[in-house]
Amino acid sequence: MMRNSIALFIACLLAAPFASAQSSKEDPDRQRLAQRLQVIEASPETSGLASYERLQARHAIDALPATSSRRRADAVQVAEWRVETAETAVSTELARREIERLDRERSELMLEASRREAARARAEAERLRIQAQIQAEEATRLREAAEAEAAARQEAETVLEGVSSREAARLRAARQREAELARQEAELLKSLEGDGKTP
Repeated sequence: MMRNSIALFIACLLAAPFASAQSSKEDPDRQRLAQRLQVIEASPETSGLASYERLQARHAIDALPATSSRRRADAVQVAEWRVETAETAVSTELARREIERLDRERSELMLEASRREAARARAEAERLRIQAQIQAEEATRLREAAEAEAAARQEAETVLEGVSSREAARLRAARQREAELARQEAELLKSLEGDGKTP
């Protein structure tokens, strides 16, 4: 919108001399300069700008009818300069406002970009946190599974050791029983042999 205001203001400035040519022939310099000043004062976008410069230009234009013909050329030149100063001040102010608007837009865009970047960073941090939590839970599960497996293996080994111990005791008992029977058998045979030799 500010660009359109600047363009409209410049277009009006360019059109002012042509419009003044159609006006009254009475004091054409005053009419021409007043028309240029009117372009500024008639626009809502520029009517409040360069008040001091416009006031000086208006005074210089209003003083033209009272100026003697001998000094008229100087007075017209001064009025011309005053009007140009007002026009330049208005153009400068419009440009300054446009720059401020663009700076605000740039700041807003940078702020929005910063907010989006912060949101992306928070989302990435949350993703990494969840991933780390999942990995920690998986490590805990694997550790517990390994501990359970080790405990089961230890229990099985203990059971096997118990079974082996019982079997070994039984084997020793059987061997002892076998030896005892063999001894008894030998004694019995010996006794029978002794009875057979008796007259």
